Amino acid sequence: MSGSIHWVREGDIKEGKLDAFKELMAEMVERARADEPDMLNYEWFLSEDGRHCQVYERYKSSAVAMARLATYRRSYAERFLAAVTPTRMIVYGDPDDAVRGALSDSEPAYFSMIGGFIR
Repeated sequence: MSGSIHWVREGDIKEGKLDAFKELMAEMVERARADEPDMLNYEWFLSEDGRHCQVYERYKSSAVAMARLATYRRSYAERFLAAVTPTRMIVYGDPDDAVRGALSDSEPAYFSMIGGFIR
């Protein structure tokens, strides 16, 4: 089907941290756009009340996802977690054991594609 891996992270914006969240989002999106050409999608969503977020990420492969996770942990995790309380993570595709291990702290739900197509 596809070697791509994608996920959705959901979280609650901490009280008084919406501006910090938006500033971090802008920095992370710009750096990913400039430095990570194999990241296929990177989309951030915010609920109408500004209290909940979703981040959608899609990668060509497990290797690309692992590179991104290393960048996130090194450069952004501390600030992201200061602004957001993670609530759920859903992973789509067939990530390798390294990705599964790297995501284990998030306790994600894994879904494998059983039909459909990607254009």
